[in-house]
Amino acid sequence: MPYTATVLRAMIASPSDVPEARDAVEKAIHGWNSAHAQRKGLILQPWRWETSAVPMLGAHPQKLINAQGVDDSDIVFALFGGRLGSPTPDAVSGTAEEIDRALKAGKPVHLYFSTAPLPHDIDTVQLDALRAFKTDMYDRGLLGEFSTPEQLNHEVWKAIEHDIATLYPDTESASRPDPTAVDFRVQPQQERELSGHNSKGKPRYRTRRWVDVTNTSGRDAEEVTFASADKDSGMTLGPNGPTTIHAGQTRRVPITLSLGGSGDPVLRIRWTEDGEQKERDFHVG
Repeated sequence: MPYTATVLRAMIASPSDVPEARDAVEKAIHGWNSAHAQRKGLILQPWRWETSAVPMLGAHPQKLINAQGVDDSDIVFALFGGRLGSPTPDAVSGTAEEIDRALKAGKPVHLYFSTAPLPHDIDTVQLDALRAFKTDMYDRGLLGEFSTPEQLNHEVWKAIEHDIATLYPDTESASRPDPTAVDFRVQPQQERELSGHNSKGKPRYRTRRWVDVTNTSGRDAEEVTFASADKDSGMTLGPNGPTTIHAGQTRRVPITLSLGGSGDPVLRIRWTEDGEQKERDFHVG
């Protein structure tokens, strides 16, 4: 069904050593769109130089990326792994220049550093430059970290929610034509926990995942059940049966994601409202 929406461009900025992280940001953006775009009347459009930039001559490549990407973006997500990136005529790296340009224009900039193990052949000159840059950034705001693409996906989702609430504070109320209807806020969560030790005494860790489902309406949601909307996604849920989620109450739903899944994990919530069964899908990958 066609609908009218405001389109916001979200630029994904980074050196070349974090392709999986770039994919995770784009996946989070598309996931947020699937869950909220039609209801809120807002769509986020990811912008990546490798797929979105138009080839042109006549200026330094970074200036063209600035003009096509940074200047026309509404939100910027900047990522770093073990490299700062190549210097430009005006900055220590292209990504650093994009961050500065976006900040000077008053755009929301979210900066994340990977804490994943570094490769053995890491360029130590680049790594030292990145560490110096990170130290400088501590005085300019709050920095984010991620150890896996899944964690970054979750962090980006939170950032999007924050930016939408700040840029469009009336969106939430405007998206609810019936303020008495049941509505949910779904937030994927995860934490790393110790699972044991190997034969050499080194710790082993596992990632525990769950989804916080909050009834944000002013009425109780009855006969609520949870299921995976896509059986090929590799997502399984902990034991759950019909339950009541009272107004303002949050229910924790344990989930497991398998490596062999071929689809996006989507949580399907069913409930009864005024004697009628309803359902809604939420992207939780």
